[in-house]
Amino acid sequence: MEEGVFSLSPREGWVPLTEVPLLVLVGLTGAGKTTLAQALGLPTLPNRRELTDRFVLGEPVADRVERFRRVAAWREDHPGGLAELFAKGYVPANGLWLFDGLRGEGELEYALKALPRARFLVLELDNETRLLRLLSRGDGFDRAAASGELRRVAQGVVSEEALEKALRLASPEEVERKLRIVAEEAKNYGYGGVRRVLSGLPRVLFLDAKKPVPELVQAVRRFLEQG
Repeated sequence: MEEGVFSLSPREGWVPLTEVPLLVLVGLTGAGKTTLAQALGLPTLPNRRELTDRFVLGEPVADRVERFRRVAAWREDHPGGLAELFAKGYVPANGLWLFDGLRGEGELEYALKALPRARFLVLELDNETRLLRLLSRGDGFDRAAASGELRRVAQGVVSEEALEKALRLASPEEVERKLRIVAEEAKNYGYGGVRRVLSGLPRVLFLDAKKPVPELVQAVRRFLEQG
């Protein structure tokens, strides 16, 4: 990630984000956005987490579920979500920039209109696989409270088979913490809304996030070569 390359105020030699080519990652936690971004090796803007801490929350918030709730409250006055803030930014004129990322129906509808030079990579992944990835990746950011309600939280989010597989990897408390993140994201930024907004558009590439990273990189490069 490039330091000091995003501002909400004009700077000498910088240009509005609305005027630069962008590649925007779309996907939920565990879909592999960070891994793909690193593999692509493109100049990268501050990510969603950093922009949210700085401009939306005003501080880091450790509990992921609490973050979702506070951002959801902010979105009541900003239906375009983080895309509203992002589209007001300025960056150095540096060719193609990569941004990780936007989520949900409202953000993507806003971004399609406000960022005319943006193209979108949608990394799709089911809840079960996302849960297993969160349990194994060891990211300190994946924090949420547990209340001993694992089975209730799992209802409608993952299958019983997937839950049993998760419980072979971690304690019930740890599975519940990660499952709450998966459930809250699915509620706020489900892939159904993403499909409704982005399906069929030439500016969009849908990717199966279960595929090996080299295959995804090749698909993205072909997509970019199409102009």
